[in-house]
Amino acid sequence: MRILAVDYGDQRTGIAVSDPTGFIAGDAFVIAEWNGERLAEKIAAECESRGVEKIVLGDPVNMDGSEGPRSAKARAFGALLRERTGLEVVMWDERRTTVEAHDILSANLRHGKKRRQTVDAVAATLILESYLGRR
Repeated sequence: MRILAVDYGDQRTGIAVSDPTGFIAGDAFVIAEWNGERLAEKIAAECESRGVEKIVLGDPVNMDGSEGPRSAKARAFGALLRERTGLEVVMWDERRTTVEAHDILSANLRHGKKRRQTVDAVAATLILESYLGRR
């Protein structure tokens, strides 16, 4: 089962896709889109073209586990993705994934513009790896 993970953002959204078996993270990239409707359509097209069967959407809950405004926005986007794709959308705790992504990129000497272009894709990969590991 191919699974697509989403690190939802206001300007850039990270996407990571598993291999066909659903055991390891594969391709990762960023979609630059600020309009939620258009972003959902682009993700739906990716799901269709790649044969995705499930979406894992990062849920940016607060550090104490409570739901804040960003989490509510992600949940609303999850409902939109469900509507557009017809696929199951699993909300997944993404606390500290962006921090970890920055750490990974720093360790690999990625700074400035190069980091901004890839950090969301790395965060999506971390979300996907966490989900796959828990399955």
